[in-house]
Amino acid sequence: MIRLRKSADRGHFDHGWLNTCHTFSFAGYHDPKHMGMGALRVINEDRVQPGEGFGTHSHQDMEIISYVMEGALSHRDSMGNASVILPGEVQRMTAGTGVAHSEFNHSHNEQVHFFQIWILPEFKGLRPGYEQTSIPLEEKKGKLRLVASRDGRNGSVTINRDVNLYVALLEPGEEVVHRQAATRKAWLQVARGKVLLNGQVLEVGDGAAVSDEDLLEIKGQDSAEVLLFDVA
Repeated sequence: MIRLRKSADRGHFDHGWLNTCHTFSFAGYHDPKHMGMGALRVINEDRVQPGEGFGTHSHQDMEIISYVMEGALSHRDSMGNASVILPGEVQRMTAGTGVAHSEFNHSHNEQVHFFQIWILPEFKGLRPGYEQTSIPLEEKKGKLRLVASRDGRNGSVTINRDVNLYVALLEPGEEVVHRQAATRKAWLQVARGKVLLNGQVLEVGDGAAVSDEDLLEIKGQDSAEVLLFDVA
């Protein structure tokens, strides 16, 4: 079964400095029908204006993944980390017992466009942690590249939950296939372009919850980028 979540149906707020879309309920947007999928709790697509950002704030008991599409995102936290996240890079922060951090557009000329993803950890009270890695462009072209997983295999960042996050870049007519175990669910998020998911059209910003499907066939209709979550 495939249940579509159209881009226009997401929670949307334009604060001037921040243009954000919430796939699931978040902050001032609440929809009891869209509270997440299993351990996958938040998919926020954010566009932050030059020089602007999120001031220091705290998180607890959450696995937070940031994936930059365009621009550059500055990060600082109470663990002593200070970094800039560039397109194609993946950052994981384990909030655990508590972390304070800030995120700002690193540029004073261009906006930054990124996804922030929250995943519920298997256990509360984990030690806070941080990880950042770059995924080579060639490894995402025409294939599902694992970028986050519980065991950190294949160069992915390590998250404290049985969730696998893949990214793929597809040209028109290019197809990738994902086999899904009967006990698991999937969420596909279209970050760029347009794709067919088992024959159904998904455009940029659209998402889809997938269950009871043995095979996911994702085919590019134009140049596209997708995020695929495989969730226990």
